[in-house]
Amino acid sequence: MVYTQCGETHFTIYKRLLTQQSVISKVTRKRLLMEKYDTIVVGAGTAGCIAAKTLTEKGLKVCLIEKKPKQEIGEKICGDALGDHHLKTLGLEKPTGGELEAKIDGIKIYSPDENTIFTIADKDFVGHILNRRLFGQWLLKKATDAGTHLEDNMNIRSPIIEKGAVVGITAKNMKTGNISELRSKVVVDATGFFGMIRKQLPAELGIDSEIDNEDVEACYREIRQLKQEAENTRFCEIYLNQQASPGGYVWIFPKGGARMNVGIGTCMRKTGYPNPKEQLYKTALKKPMFEDSLVLTGGAWFDPVRRPLDSMVANGVVIIGDAASLVNPIHGGGIGPSMLSGYYAGQQIVEALGKGEPTREALWGYNKRYIDTYGKKQGTLDIFKIFLLSCSDEDLNYGMNQKLMTEDDVLKAGMGDDFHLNITETAKRVFRGIRKVGFLNKLHTTVSMMKGLGVHYNTYPETPRGFEEWRDETVRLIEEARKKLVD
Repeated sequence: MVYTQCGETHFTIYKRLLTQQSVISKVTRKRLLMEKYDTIVVGAGTAGCIAAKTLTEKGLKVCLIEKKPKQEIGEKICGDALGDHHLKTLGLEKPTGGELEAKIDGIKIYSPDENTIFTIADKDFVGHILNRRLFGQWLLKKATDAGTHLEDNMNIRSPIIEKGAVVGITAKNMKTGNISELRSKVVVDATGFFGMIRKQLPAELGIDSEIDNEDVEACYREIRQLKQEAENTRFCEIYLNQQASPGGYVWIFPKGGARMNVGIGTCMRKTGYPNPKEQLYKTALKKPMFEDSLVLTGGAWFDPVRRPLDSMVANGVVIIGDAASLVNPIHGGGIGPSMLSGYYAGQQIVEALGKGEPTREALWGYNKRYIDTYGKKQGTLDIFKIFLLSCSDEDLNYGMNQKLMTEDDVLKAGMGDDFHLNITETAKRVFRGIRKVGFLNKLHTTVSMMKGLGVHYNTYPETPRGFEEWRDETVRLIEEARKKLVD
């Protein structure tokens, strides 16, 4: 054995040098990954891609983190519907590469006994059924073409919080297993229903971390290839039935080429809820159109069907899309609102960083703008959802058949608009509803409470000052609706 003057063998020196080299290379890699960004957007769904695109186009340095590999971005189990008006609001042209699979003229709503059909045809219900993966890839390309840096195969682990502010994230590379630390001035949580950033924020940051089960729908969906083209290819069909889908509905959406998106959502009540896949096979898939049809894809997911988070910002962090509960409480549509939230969040972050630090106060404008344009609608629909949950199938059959609840009511409710019952119309409804006075009274109470909550949403504070009082009153109004309509 050959020894050096210090008593070490050449072998131990070699091992020591290799260890030092390994440490140096790890440090180098960590430093590269710790490159600081203006914004890190976690989640490359519709909300995340629009946020990244908006930010990058304004000259900010943006990193988009996504757990999926790049080629799978856009794949998601959902209803796949998007209204034309959302594209117009965002200034996006209609994609032409197969992203839009079917044109939709409106919605048909079926009573539980399917004897009454409400046809809702309005400009805000005109839209498309998407090829979800191609649409997601289309949005991703817009973000990366603008200059967004994509880190795919990266699974978020936790936010980095220092001195009461979010200053970055840690994430694990799904291919290598390496854990990286990435720093930024703002972190955007676009991780969907599970809200991976939101759930790890400390309470003192003022963002609700958990969503109650009664505000969540468990959903199951299949894409089915039919033997032949269905008769209806221009309307989305929604079936109300408390036995089949308590607190939710069954849907059948045409996708073109004799294919159908068929699914079901059921409310995750505390007392338990039926398995949505089993319910779908017992109900919608028994229809003649699905005889001998083939399953192309299928899967389950969760929808947060409630009002938006009362606040979606804190020091250095913004919550968007499903992570912020931005899903329509009635029909479960979330693609349009998520894109809108990404756009508004991006604009506000640009403004905040242009003026200084991304504090809660500087980011607050995103809250205000979203609430004023779409959040108020979601809030009032939360009460309409409670009303529908309280109705039996018998109530809904009678109410729809006798026009105690009209197509115009459903349209205006779905739009979050006030709908007033004038004296003449009220008298007619009372006469028609003499067998169901309780249902009619409940409808009147619902209309009144939706209007009251809408007025309250109009007072959403311009700044964080007064927010706690506003939030307390919101919770009180929602709880009051539950007591009057359900208890």
